[in-house]
Amino acid sequence: MLKFWKKKPAPAATRPGEPAAAAPDPAPDAPVADAAAVAPLPLEEAPFETEAVPPSTPAAIDMLEQDIAAAPARRSWRERLAGSGFARGLASVFVRHPRLDDAFLDELETCLISADVGVATATEIVDDLRRRAGKREFADVAALLAALRADLLQRLAAVAQPLAIAPTRPFVILVVGVNGVGKTTTIGKLAHRLRGEGRSLLLAAGDTFRAAAVEQLQTWGRRNEVAVVAQGSGADSASVIFDALQTARSRQLDVLIADTAGRLHTQSGLMDELAKIRRVLAKLDPAAPHEVLLVLDGTTGQNALSQTRQFRDAIGVTGLVVTKLDGTAKGGIVFALAREFGLPIRYVGLGEQAQDLRVFDAAAFVDGLLPDTLGGHG
Repeated sequence: MLKFWKKKPAPAATRPGEPAAAAPDPAPDAPVADAAAVAPLPLEEAPFETEAVPPSTPAAIDMLEQDIAAAPARRSWRERLAGSGFARGLASVFVRHPRLDDAFLDELETCLISADVGVATATEIVDDLRRRAGKREFADVAALLAALRADLLQRLAAVAQPLAIAPTRPFVILVVGVNGVGKTTTIGKLAHRLRGEGRSLLLAAGDTFRAAAVEQLQTWGRRNEVAVVAQGSGADSASVIFDALQTARSRQLDVLIADTAGRLHTQSGLMDELAKIRRVLAKLDPAAPHEVLLVLDGTTGQNALSQTRQFRDAIGVTGLVVTKLDGTAKGGIVFALAREFGLPIRYVGLGEQAQDLRVFDAAAFVDGLLPDTLGGHG
């Protein structure tokens, strides 16, 4: 990876008769500024500030110091999702109820609601199964399992739409979301994916309020060999992203990914700042941003619906990323989001490694939650 060091300032003026102090030589292991993704410019030509990253970073970004090249083999969707509350709950229902009866259907509905599918969606699913069972369409529980899988898949098929990078250069992706959802980490993983596709890109550190947010993004930039446009803490987010767009245009880069503050969706003043970013970008490109990705934490349950509604109204969300589905997330929120908004689900997070940001695959997701055989049925 190419490395650049920030040019040191000239020594301060001295009093008459005193010798000027010599500038210290840079240490061999000094922190590096951001490396350019494609055809790096000399540092003095870079039209943006390149701040050095401190040698120690918060615990939230310690994992980035692990060697991505040494990451273990990627686990399957089923391996990642098998431990979710949704998958374990469904398996338990089918194991305890070998017979197709009202008790089975009642518990299935409770399981779906508990897994954050939502009352309305769970009721629709179970009412349809109950109606079909009354018409004796299912010979046994295994047949109902197949019908349930088909229903769940049908509900997700329409929203499983991968992100398509248009030929517009640069293609501007604005990433939004509340604090703690994994927004900046998602940007780093997305940059890793796009670099792997051979695209040139630039990152904009628009989250200028959260402690260490800029350093976290710069760390991802170094790992992916992607330049990061950054200003000081507390800088105007719209200004940072505007400068980044100018830089990306001048370098003819393929993609610009802009981070934003993890603003609380209940604070209208902060939401107004997102609208300001859109207005400022429009001065250079009326179509920008071309994609607004809302990052949601899969463990927050129904609160994700409120977040989606607020961000959609504030800036016009065009795609979703649901993170942390490999941990304690119940998983059912994906179905609630599909029913409530119908927004494309671009990616899901199934792990901490850079390659664990997966393009959303409805069939693989349903199969991970509800395999075709459970508890000996099938």
